[in-house]
Amino acid sequence: MSATARQEQQPAGDGAARVVVVGAGFGGLAAVRKLARSGARVTLIDRNIYSTFQPLLYEVASAGLSGSDVAYPVRAVSRRHGAVFRHGDVATIEPAARQVVLADGGRLGYDYLILATGVTAAYHGVPGAAEHSLGLYTRHDAIVLRDRIMAGLERLSLAGLHDDVAVTVIGGGATGVELAGSLADLRNIALASSYPEIDRSHLHVSLVERAPALLAPFHPALREYTRQQLVKRGVDVRLDTAIAKITPGQVVLADGTALPSDITVWAAGVAAPAGIAGWGLPQGAGGRIRTGPDLRVPGHGDIFAIGDIALIDDQPLPQLAQPALQMGKHAASQIYRLLHRQPTVPFRYRDKGIMATIGYRSAVVELPHRIRFHGTLAWLTWVALHLITLLGGRNRLTALVNMSWRYLTWRSGAGLIVGDDLTAGPAQPDTTGQPDTTGQPASAGRRQPPAS
Repeated sequence: MSATARQEQQPAGDGAARVVVVGAGFGGLAAVRKLARSGARVTLIDRNIYSTFQPLLYEVASAGLSGSDVAYPVRAVSRRHGAVFRHGDVATIEPAARQVVLADGGRLGYDYLILATGVTAAYHGVPGAAEHSLGLYTRHDAIVLRDRIMAGLERLSLAGLHDDVAVTVIGGGATGVELAGSLADLRNIALASSYPEIDRSHLHVSLVERAPALLAPFHPALREYTRQQLVKRGVDVRLDTAIAKITPGQVVLADGTALPSDITVWAAGVAAPAGIAGWGLPQGAGGRIRTGPDLRVPGHGDIFAIGDIALIDDQPLPQLAQPALQMGKHAASQIYRLLHRQPTVPFRYRDKGIMATIGYRSAVVELPHRIRFHGTLAWLTWVALHLITLLGGRNRLTALVNMSWRYLTWRSGAGLIVGDDLTAGPAQPDTTGQPDTTGQPASAGRRQPPAS
């Protein structure tokens, strides 16, 4: 065993409890912040050295933001709150030994463990979905998708009037709606100046949803407004439509209709990362980890699960940022109570509202007490909240500049951001926090920033 591995196994010499948090997403970071004054020794694990602000990934995918605008160094967050950051992949967990085993052979002992691993895409057995569609869950995903879109436009510019490029988004939740609307704006606003040789009628954007409406968590009036806005922008919206299979160039519907699709984005379901099945923890629908009311895993009083990966036995929750934040804080509070020999208390979610953007100057907002609005005011509210909740002053400033520049200069052809380098290799399944391979389903989640 390496010296590093031996060191990682050493218990805290001062008697402080060892808390390991797996995942630097919304839930994991909220837990680390809450634990800052607990007196525990906190270690945060993630496969990436940055935390990704997922609600703005669609802006990266549609060339409105750079990848660095939505990434913030995990070490800066962990250091600020007195935690230690460990970069690595979680290979397995050994509950009996109270150890987390990393892919590089390292072992981290714990007294309490918080699992905030996030989820990956669930393809529901649709043939070809995993092989022939792209996701939008990570910074890597967003840059790959953006480059595919830009390559398609370059191909179209060379083909003249004898070719088409079709983008199909599967899933009518927030991710699907936001991406489809942004791509429609890209075609309708920026194409004429950036690619004057392309007739915009040759760029097709489709949104396919199995349910009878878009944005299922929203009020019916806001769902219908969303559908109308997308149709107005030229998106081919297909509701009550199931997918039979996906091929490299087509999306085949259940009724036999074949939609041409050069780029297919999957945003229609979530499941636990494959590696979790070997951890020996109780799992529910989609392989997500079952928890009791206090967020502890049944049979494992020292293990908590939070965020998208958690499935509370008696309390189904929307898979958004706000539940993850509240769960992270609650799990940290329960550890504090356990350290002081106090009983745990059940988690109760406080709904602070939901919102989704549809495109330029169009969004929907639904707040408690039946407060609902849409249009320009909703869009400005959405933009302001997302900029405020970005991690880091530099990110807020650059995102503000880039988004403002985008909407001010799209018509002059200067509003497209391209050229981020992808230093990572092929995407691999992620089991540590911010998932790094599959697209986040729009219906599931984590698309809303924390409410103020």
